[in-house]
Amino acid sequence: MIGTGLAARIWPAPNFEDRWHGKVPDILLLHYTGMDDAEQACAWLCSEESRVSCHYLVDEQGQITQMVGEDKRAWHAGVSSWHGDTDINSRSIGIEIQNRGHAGGYPDFPPAQMAAVAALSRDICSRWDIAPRRVLAHSDVAPGRKIDPGEKFDWGYLHAHGIGHWVQPEPLQAGDCLVAGDEDAAVMAFQEELKSYGYGLDVSGCFDQRTKDVTAAFQRHFRPERVDGLADPSTRNTLTSLLRF
Repeated sequence: MIGTGLAARIWPAPNFEDRWHGKVPDILLLHYTGMDDAEQACAWLCSEESRVSCHYLVDEQGQITQMVGEDKRAWHAGVSSWHGDTDINSRSIGIEIQNRGHAGGYPDFPPAQMAAVAALSRDICSRWDIAPRRVLAHSDVAPGRKIDPGEKFDWGYLHAHGIGHWVQPEPLQAGDCLVAGDEDAAVMAFQEELKSYGYGLDVSGCFDQRTKDVTAAFQRHFRPERVDGLADPSTRNTLTSLLRF
């Protein structure tokens, strides 16, 4: 099983296949489990009946379990897209991070867990030459359907350890917001920037529900102080800064 030397154990999952059309991983996709504990999550991810799987799981203590070889297509992204590609499973390596999630009180991610995620992510990105802009949240590739790993996950910490794309979020400030129902050139420019970054979004000039969902996904990753789906000056300026680097 192709993988990292950082895994403490192997728990093989049955739900995987060869990557389609000869694709190789160029996305690292981070999730939270949304389950009560890591053992329960591993058992589900390694159950044939679940019809899901992932390459790795990191528990709260930082123990890493590998379930699928990195060269194989695990079933973790679901209906998703990035830069127009809808087969994210064939292009990605997935890490599940044990956390009960929003429905379970959404606890903080412990320091030992964050350190292990950083070490594993750095190892994967180095071996597969994954670009910083392609270290993504599940919510980035499935806005409106998924919200994990969520606004408490510390992307700034990962960036400080050499993983992912990040700029210091612009502070919250007063100013005009783009909101549902707006239709103008400012909405179109904002949609064009979101699409340029990689989000699956039509550039229509109308701030519709899809635009709100994508905006909220962007905020969860890059401007987590307030996640409301409104394109306020802080959100728009943070996006513009990211596109410069």
